[in-house]
Amino acid sequence: MKIIKGTITSPQGFKANGFWAGVKRSGKPDLGLVFSQYPCTSAAMFTRNSVKAAPIQVCMKHIKKSDSCAVIANSGNANCFTGEYGFTYAQKMTEITAQALGVKTHQVLVMSTGIIGRPFPYDKIREAVPALVKGLSPAKGINFAKAIMTTDIKCKQVAVQIELGGKTVTFGGCAKGSGMIEPNMATMLACVTTDAAISPVLLKKALQRAVERSFNSISVDGCMSTNDMVAVLANARAGNAIINAEGDAFNAFCEAMDYVCLKLAKDIVLDGEGAERFFEIRVTGAKNERQAKEAAMKIANSNLVKTADYTDNPNWGRVAAAVGACGFGATEKTMRISFSVKKEFININVDMGLGQSAATVYSCDLTHGYIDINGRYN
Repeated sequence: MKIIKGTITSPQGFKANGFWAGVKRSGKPDLGLVFSQYPCTSAAMFTRNSVKAAPIQVCMKHIKKSDSCAVIANSGNANCFTGEYGFTYAQKMTEITAQALGVKTHQVLVMSTGIIGRPFPYDKIREAVPALVKGLSPAKGINFAKAIMTTDIKCKQVAVQIELGGKTVTFGGCAKGSGMIEPNMATMLACVTTDAAISPVLLKKALQRAVERSFNSISVDGCMSTNDMVAVLANARAGNAIINAEGDAFNAFCEAMDYVCLKLAKDIVLDGEGAERFFEIRVTGAKNERQAKEAAMKIANSNLVKTADYTDNPNWGRVAAAVGACGFGATEKTMRISFSVKKEFININVDMGLGQSAATVYSCDLTHGYIDINGRYN
């Protein structure tokens, strides 16, 4: 696998655009579109929050046919808790975008992120869509990435290439997210594109595997959102033999997908609201992987651990208490804890002493900056 400098439009056949449409009062980019001019296979995963924003509800219907070729996204308004009008507007966003692109409505996915409970400014988006489509370009991948940012400080992008059957296959991805980050998934939006040829069933399987190891293994503040989703579009332009069975080609595809998703997930944690320290939490010696991950997430979401590490006080007693609170049977006699601190990176290693399973999750410290950002957010 080769890491390259690129964007969501690095794979062949993809175009993007993004600009300010008037949703945000700040004048920063707030509307974006990514589009494959060739047919796609697609897959997506969504928040498990029972309160699902209107765009999530629309996408859950559209993705069933697994042929999405476009994603329109806005920031500055979550279009959540907006009643029947919100659902209608989310659906209309896909309709007007599909009409402008010359594709079917169900082939367009819609993402929204921002403040919950505010009336959705659909008219501004409707007026902006023609220019958004007209300005699509392979050179504007970064425009889309910037258009989905909210409290993010850094633009999160990644691109890689692999060889499949003598063909060069490219992956591109971008994400937003820095607060309300907790598994299943978080207040994050992510989009991955690839020019690989792969069946819908295996694309979904690869995405599920990648998400479990990345976006479902991070936490900034333990707060689950209503709008998070990750979508992947694959348009087969690389010319590789279609991946329709598990084997070497599928494994190589999964390795690249894993890397893209994990890189974006780590970037979300590194850009955590007010964050100054990045945690890698490794739990070993569990009876099974579920126990290991639950214990690691218990540490990641402990405000006591997160504040202690912010003040240069990696208090191992708080780590021990967090693991013990899981009730899995780890005790002072079985548990071993170690820290490794290198500038802003902290490794927390816990051996529960109960078995052979392990899991790794990623988190950050909890600072005054987090309170400042969220206390003013409206």
